[in-house]
Amino acid sequence: MKLERRLQVVTAIMLLLIVLIRTFRFRIDYQRLPEGDGKKRLIDVIDRARKVIPLRAVLCILSLSATRYHSWTRSKVSDCPVDDQTSCPKTNSNQLTDDEILTMRDMVTDPGYRHVSTGVLAILAQRLGKLFASPTTWHRYIRERNWLRQRKRIHPAKPKLGIRTNSPNLIWHIDTTIFRLLDGTKAYLQAVIDNYSRRILAWRLGPKLEPVATATLLVKAYESKESAGDSSKPQSVMVDGGVENFNEAVSKLVTDGLMSLILAQTDLTYSNSLIEAFWRILKSQWLFINKLNNIETLRKLVEFYVDQHNRVLPHSAFGGQTPDEMYFNTGADIPEKLAVGRKKAQEARKEANRNLNCEFCKTERLMAVNE
Repeated sequence: MKLERRLQVVTAIMLLLIVLIRTFRFRIDYQRLPEGDGKKRLIDVIDRARKVIPLRAVLCILSLSATRYHSWTRSKVSDCPVDDQTSCPKTNSNQLTDDEILTMRDMVTDPGYRHVSTGVLAILAQRLGKLFASPTTWHRYIRERNWLRQRKRIHPAKPKLGIRTNSPNLIWHIDTTIFRLLDGTKAYLQAVIDNYSRRILAWRLGPKLEPVATATLLVKAYESKESAGDSSKPQSVMVDGGVENFNEAVSKLVTDGLMSLILAQTDLTYSNSLIEAFWRILKSQWLFINKLNNIETLRKLVEFYVDQHNRVLPHSAFGGQTPDEMYFNTGADIPEKLAVGRKKAQEARKEANRNLNCEFCKTERLMAVNE
């Protein structure tokens, strides 16, 4: 009876330890032990436990696979280091030697090869007879050993922000995007966006990309500008190269003095990134989560989102103002109102949380009152 009682105590302790370890999410089958000393200590404990408990039960308690255990014991018996490493030279003779690794490091860090990409450098090393290794091996060693190549960009500094204006209707962006519909047809969506307010001034959707339609769209945007009471100088329109932007109809608008054209560049400063960013948001946030059955369905979806974008959705760059409020200058007080509202909400949140009591606090208070 004493032995049974002692066995029950030991079993209970063992279960408590197992639950404690697993509660804190430590499981040896998900964690690696790179230090050889830790592995050796674990092997010694397992060998001691095997004298009274079967090996299968010991490994089950530790959640240690038999494959890993026998791999550790073989390394210990053969006097090989138990520490984790890429591979043992004795068991894998195809790995690079120390001299080859030094040659690779010298070529990677050599400023004379900074104009050579890593893949080409691997082939160049073979042509020079210095090192015969695949580009994948070069990339792996560079990543594992954190070798820094002297390839930092110095000139020109990469721009972080594109061109920005300080008032509406100074620069417009126009661009076209293509949709492939479920009925097998294509649809061409063209829009004009204001650089300052990000407001969509005009847009059109059609089954074909008609060069005359660009001039019609620009005239429509120009009319919306005049309806807003803006009589400023003719604005510039940033366009991409294409027959839809450079044709007789658009040239007539330029000749009449309504606007001037700026050819968008590949760099960020003078790019069409504003309208391209709108395309990305329009597609990922709205259009692509709906079935684009035909062009009429697409037209309704675009009409809805353009209205939401201009009138309802606040823009993070404007402190919470919508593009319409920026364009018509009707929401200058909104950022201040939002700041005051955030401060009041924070104070109210603090006050509400301080007035709450958890169940433990209530129990302690009742016990103190009863005493």
